[in-house]
Amino acid sequence: MRRGVGAALTAVAAAAVLVGCTAEPREQAMPGPTSTATAVPQEALALADRYRAAGGDPDVYGIQVEDGPEGVPRVVIRTRNADHADATFRRQNTSVTTHLTTKEGASFKGGYFIEVFGPDGRLIHRMDARP
Repeated sequence: MRRGVGAALTAVAAAAVLVGCTAEPREQAMPGPTSTATAVPQEALALADRYRAAGGDPDVYGIQVEDGPEGVPRVVIRTRNADHADATFRRQNTSVTTHLTTKEGASFKGGYFIEVFGPDGRLIHRMDARP
């Protein structure tokens, strides 16, 4: 077998294993902006105020829920915490989506997309949380 064909088959097999064997949400699965404006719409500020008043992460200063690709909700979080740690993201993801479903009436039955932007407007995390 030629070297190029063997390498191509190895790459395809590796990709199939990686795609088919994960039960975790798909990180970086959807295209989108890698930065956003640091100015936050009034509705996003108000939603974050309600979230923090209910005991949410004090670093979160903006939360938006909008229509995403394929009708799947897109949650955009703006935070003052520039920490890229996975534990920080998972904590924010869980607390924000729990607040949205229990206090704000949001439904994520078909999953959701989530993006977290830091204090300078740069993308910190992006996740595809569809089943």
